[in-house]
Amino acid sequence: MNRIQKTFHNNNKAFVAYLTAGQKGLEYSLQSSLAIIEAGADILEIGIPFSDPIADGPVIQKAMEDALERKTTPEDVFSLVSKIREINHEIPIVLFSYLNPIIKKSDEFFKEAANAGADALLIVDMPLEESKNIHEKCFKNGLELIFIISPSTPKKRISKITKQAGGFLYYVCRKGTTGMKSELPEGFENKVREIKSISKLPVIAGFGISTREMAEQVTTVADGFVVGSYFVNAMGNSISQKDLTESAKSIKPCSYIYSVSGN
Repeated sequence: MNRIQKTFHNNNKAFVAYLTAGQKGLEYSLQSSLAIIEAGADILEIGIPFSDPIADGPVIQKAMEDALERKTTPEDVFSLVSKIREINHEIPIVLFSYLNPIIKKSDEFFKEAANAGADALLIVDMPLEESKNIHEKCFKNGLELIFIISPSTPKKRISKITKQAGGFLYYVCRKGTTGMKSELPEGFENKVREIKSISKLPVIAGFGISTREMAEQVTTVADGFVVGSYFVNAMGNSISQKDLTESAKSIKPCSYIYSVSGN
């Protein structure tokens, strides 16, 4: 089993934590990553800064702007992944990217990502119809390709996505951009059940989760949850690593059984 498969072994639930590489500097990103891992995150999702992050809300957009102002490049992100991997060999690392930075680097992107220690790639603005070439390059380099499913994705398309997807399916709970929300949308449970009836891959829900109560609600039907804007907002305010660890612990449901590093 690879690292992602181990995370979901025996029906374990997964706490996925997102941060934008280079926000407040690469060293801050490294220490923040380690702080979140210490808190019990099962999967780390690292965003590659991009100048036109149309799928992201204002919090993550601002983080990407900050990272780009600090001249953060994909190579810097790979270096960050390598440093995390030197310290932690077990946690899966997913690179979150827009298509443009990948196209610019071409085949080298996949090689460098894999060599750095990344496990998977999630391309937020890549249409399924244009994914074949990307899928082949991911497969060649041992990377899983994660796809996004939205509330409006029909069953036939979910089935097509499943044939190309690896790792897990990323279900965005709401249409629109990312950002913190206070409650789950109507129809959430039914949609997750629909996805799981079509695909055997784990289903992770994201876009807006910011409290333990929401995480617990999500994982009654989904296989895990993503916390992104909540952490990015805290990091934008230069939260200390100690406080970031405590903040992450406050979201993690107490009843979770984790498979990664004994967390």
